[in-house]
Parts: sequence; C-alpha cells; structure tokens
Amino acid sequence: MKKMLLPMLLLLFITNSACSVTTDADDELPSSAFRTDNSLEGPIQKPLSGYGSDGNYEVAEIDFDNPLYAGTQVSVFYPQGITSPRPTIFFSHPYGGEDKTYNMGLYHFIAKKGFVVIFVPYRTIDISVDHRYQTLWQGFVKAANDYPNIIDTKKVGFMGHSFGGGASIDLAYKAFTEKGWGQEARFLFTMAPWYAFNWNSPLTTEQQLQNFPANTKMISQVYDEDGINDHRLAIDIYKHINIPDSEKDFIYVKSSTINGYNYVTDHATPSSRKAFDALDYYAVYRLLDAMMDYSFNGNSGAKNTALGNGSSAQVTMPSYNGQTMAPLEVTDNPTPRYPQDHYQFPCSSSTNPRIAYCN
Repeated sequence: MKKMLLPMLLLLFITNSACSVTTDADDELPSSAFRTDNSLEGPIQKPLSGYGSDGNYEVAEIDFDNPLYAGTQVSVFYPQGITSPRPTIFFSHPYGGEDKTYNMGLYHFIAKKGFVVIFVPYRTIDISVDHRYQTLWQGFVKAANDYPNIIDTKKVGFMGHSFGGGASIDLAYKAFTEKGWGQEARFLFTMAPWYAFNWNSPLTTEQQLQNFPANTKMISQVYDEDGINDHRLAIDIYKHINIPDSEKDFIYVKSSTINGYNYVTDHATPSSRKAFDALDYYAVYRLLDAMMDYSFNGNSGAKNTALGNGSSAQVTMPSYNGQTMAPLEVTDNPTPRYPQDHYQFPCSSSTNPRIAYCN
C-alpha cells in the first residue's frame, strides 16, 4: 500500500506550511493568525451576499494532542463567543494533507458561518488504511467527548477529499449507527473520493451503503481535470448508497478560462494552495453553505442551491466582463467521461475493495 500511495503525495499533496501555527491544548487562535487577505486569485472575487459569502463570526481554535499520531494535534475550529454547542463537520483530509493550512480556507469558512469543523491529521506513510481510518475516528471521538459545550453531535456532516472522501463513508456510517450522531441532521459531502474501505466492521461496504439512516443527505463532487482518482469511484458510492435522489446530487465541476485566468478543476480542488479562487467559493463553499443551512437549520429554501437537481440557483457560476464560468453539471444518474486508464487510481485496481461494482 505504501508503495502505491507515495506517487499521489509527490504529485499533489506537498502542502504549503508557511502559515502553520501550533499551540498548547485549550489555547485559542484568532483568525488573524492566518491568511487575512480577502481577495481571490483571478478576476472573479468572493460573493458578497447569499450562499458562499463569508459569515459574520470570528474564528476561534482549540488544538489538542492527536490520540493516535504522536507529535500532531487535532484542531477544532468554531465561532468565537458561542454559548451553546453548534452543528459540526468532521473533515477527513486528502492523503498527504496533514498540515491543516492545506484547507484552512474551508475550515475558516465553516466557522465564520456559525458552525464547527474538526480536523484530524493521519500519517501519510502509515502501516495500513485501517490505521488511518482509526486515527481519524479516535480524533473525532475525543473532540466530541472533550468539548460537548462546542460540538453538537445531534447535527453533523461528514466531509472528505480524496483518501478522506472514501474514508468519510465508513466513518459517517460508524458515527451514525454506533454513536447515534446526527439524530436531528446528517449529511455527506465527498470530493474526488479514493477507494472506500470499511474498518473494524463485520459489514461489507455494500451493506453499509444500503443501511444509511433515512435522514442522510449527500453531495458528491468530481472534477473534470482530475487524473488521479477515477470518477467511477464516486459514481459507485453515489449509485449504491441508500439515499433517495431527492436528497442527493452528483456534481461535475468543469474548468474555465476567464479574462486569461485558468480556473483549473484538478485533483487539488478545493484547497488553500497558494491562493483561493472562484472555484473554492462558488463550486464548493457555496453548495456546502446551502447544505449546512438546509440540514442544520431546516431551511427548505436552501435545498434549491444545495440539492437543486440542476436548478439555476445550484448550477450557475459567476461572470466577469461578459465571460461566465462553466456551469456545474448535476445528475442523479452519473456516467464516466474518461476511460479508466486516464486515472492513476482506476476503479478496476485490485486495491479497490469494491472492484465488482466498477461497471
């Protein structure tokens, strides 16, 4: 496994740690400790209102020692000044994305909106997939147990990218069925997922998929220029998970060139990288924002953006000087665009425990 995964790290997930900050447990970090530039790379700027616009909260952070990864810390990002626990996103990072700054923009966006997000680093070079899953799980559980005044486990989302996208399926199922998390609200948001395994469970992944709780909602995203993870991996999970079409959408994000700037939908979408751009805010944060409002706040109007089944509010992307970014493509019956040899990690690899479902 280590031999296979290392190229992904070398190609994609060497992270920028220029703004990394560490603290002792229970110390809070103000948002000013990180990037404060509100501008985006490229001609299109942040939305100023509606879904995808920044929230009004300042961001606080608590860090504590990672239970299964010595020398690292679990981070809890939350709205500063809250007096009661808030709905929480449990985020599983991409392989090699151990540095929290890789997706710092996403974590701060969630906290500014009034919610909590948990980041747990797992080893890039590890003994097994199971141990990575276990590291994520133990970090999530410790955060929930230690900070009940901040984390509301009755309303939760599980979100992940690449390796973390595949992992979020098993971790969410475990949280929903063994811990009872998400009794009032629960959703999945997967991005360019890698292979989906199950850890420490007598069930197959297929049995898990068929037994997700009835109130689960889902967004699954893939990116057109991703040459790493076969889109069939996301398609398989989407088609087999027991969530009605009315409560899930499969979203295909395409690249655009606006005023000479290339908005590239590669495997690193989304990430803080060297800068944010409109893909982060309009293709990912905007839909996540609406999903949180729909799931956590019960705002039925938010569904038209989060799970709009291809509605104008969902798929329309921003414009600049008469040039409009390619709209999102939304479907309940996704099909692959490229052959499997287009990808570094094809669905038909023997590593994939769901190889039988590739077709």
